Amino acid sequence: MKRILVAEDNDSNYLLMNFILKNNYEILRAVNGKDAVEKSTTEHPDLILMDMKMPMMDGIEATRLIKANHPELPIVAVTANAFDSDRQKALEAGCDDFLAKPVTAAGCLQCIANLLHNS
Repeated sequence: MKRILVAEDNDSNYLLMNFILKNNYEILRAVNGKDAVEKSTTEHPDLILMDMKMPMMDGIEATRLIKANHPELPIVAVTANAFDSDRQKALEAGCDDFLAKPVTAAGCLQCIANLLHNS
């Protein structure tokens, strides 16, 4: 089973993502960007869903650090800031795709399937 690291500091947002994903993927959680960077190496996820606004280290910084060490690891920005400039910042940092909150189950699962090539 593919492993997805959900980097999300908000419990209710994490619970929603867990509910959407739990039947198809093994779910791991990082509670901030620093935790996400560490778990990207120690837990070997197949994909990361990265909240952009987190304590200690935001999703932009965490994405840059993760991509420096694991350029092949797909990262999806997940944020309530859905402006084009926010999308651009996330993509420039190395995110492979972008989901705006509130996330829909269908949109989230399709995005993940596209990045994992349905494997």
